[in-house]
Amino acid sequence: MTAASFRTDAGLIVPAITTAQMREVDRVAVDELGPNLYQMMENAGRNLASLCVELLGDQWPSALIVVLAGTGGNGGGGICAARHLANHGGTVTLVISNPSRLEGVPAEQLALYRATGARVATVADLDTADAELLVDAVLGYSLSGAPHGAAAELIRWMSRHPAPVVSLDIPSGVDSTTAVAPGDHVSATHTMTLAVPKTGLDAEAVGSLWLADIGIPREVYRRVGIELPPALFTPGYRVRLQTS
Repeated sequence: MTAASFRTDAGLIVPAITTAQMREVDRVAVDELGPNLYQMMENAGRNLASLCVELLGDQWPSALIVVLAGTGGNGGGGICAARHLANHGGTVTLVISNPSRLEGVPAEQLALYRATGARVATVADLDTADAELLVDAVLGYSLSGAPHGAAAELIRWMSRHPAPVVSLDIPSGVDSTTAVAPGDHVSATHTMTLAVPKTGLDAEAVGSLWLADIGIPREVYRRVGIELPPALFTPGYRVRLQTS
């Protein structure tokens, strides 16, 4: 089952969109109006880091946070969040599904993360990881078929680990339009989706749902035929959502 809309705690109705519509939002932003990909990824990563701090509470710097990232834009957002957490004194380990395939902005995010001196590990290193929070940034809305290879390995590791999971945009392995999971997938405790909620986020695997502002101006949405509530992000850069 998919959702046509969600609502905030304040009662605002927020339309849900398909993967194809979200691709068009990203295209109009990057190719026509802005913000550029680097700006959106930075905003996503900062919001994700802030949510992790909020969820862990006052003792968060001593809690091991393991960030598991893929090689695309979703992974870049996770790497960016890892850097913000490390910069603010957090205990962070970053694992990337296939570092040799990183390029463009996600590769630049990894270089910035390495400059913090925080740990980069491999999947094999995770067997004894005593994490208190997992960040899932392995696969985003570009999912095509069942996860495989290193991405599937990271997803399976998260599924075995008892720590809560925060997914970026959509739990890895879940289709953002249909909510169908064609193979291995993450069952998140919390999901922080970006810009606009997707129709497939009305799924048990999503857990508690948050919507984060990544700086996309209203005119971008209008060009794609989407109208968001004017006061959606008035309380801040992140709001909680429920199925309307």
